[in-house]
Amino acid sequence: MKKLSIVVFSACFLLIAFSSFAADIELAKKSTINTVLSRGELRVGFDSGTPPFEMEDKNGNYIGFDIDLARELSRAMGVKFVPVDIDFNEIIPALLTGKIDVIIGALSITQERNLKIGFSEPYFIVGQSVLLNKKLEGKITLWSQLNNLEYTVLSQKGTTGEEAAKRYLGNANLKTVEGDAGAFEVVNDRADAWVFDMPFNVVFYAEHGKGKVVHLDQPFTYEPLGIGISQGDPDFMNFINNFLRQFKGDGRYERLYEKWVTRTDWFERIRR
Repeated sequence: MKKLSIVVFSACFLLIAFSSFAADIELAKKSTINTVLSRGELRVGFDSGTPPFEMEDKNGNYIGFDIDLARELSRAMGVKFVPVDIDFNEIIPALLTGKIDVIIGALSITQERNLKIGFSEPYFIVGQSVLLNKKLEGKITLWSQLNNLEYTVLSQKGTTGEEAAKRYLGNANLKTVEGDAGAFEVVNDRADAWVFDMPFNVVFYAEHGKGKVVHLDQPFTYEPLGIGISQGDPDFMNFINNFLRQFKGDGRYERLYEKWVTRTDWFERIRR
């Protein structure tokens, strides 16, 4: 009887192991990796209005930190890079419906977003900073001082800037706008402050804001940016994370950072 029990147990164990192995094979077959390789293209989604990460130059070409990163990822996969410019609010739905393969578009990793899509390890750390109306220079020296109904604070709809404004500046007169129009509203004296990603505000200040606005350049949030993919794809996630480790470790990351964040000579290339 004991011998029979051992035989039955062994058979059950082998059946479970085989079933698990078969499930792993089926999961691997469904990976985005196979779809991308068979198509020969990596469709990368982003919103081109987010300098220095993704922009459009005067010739209609897409340029920026994320664009170069996406090209490197496509090269690592041996496929063609296909840029897909999408309105920021539609970028996650585009991934979920299969219109794009991956999001590389200054997308902050949040718990809410992570319930819908998977994220790679962070490839860039940003935070929210404030562009302040010139008339408030000296009066407002900390972002927290804007938490008052007398101040009109703008943020971009659907972004972590909007979330940060609601969370930390809930007593202010908060308004959301499409795109980066809010930054120009502050320049044109139609709002008191604009809350957005610090790298964007650095670029905007250098290009449009000197002498016109004040940049409170100490970020008041911690926001890692990640590459977004569909959930349930461990093979693609493994590939991307290994790619990012290599990319950060062989000097390419530093060169990209110098090119798009430290230097500003690319200003003359972009559309105005």
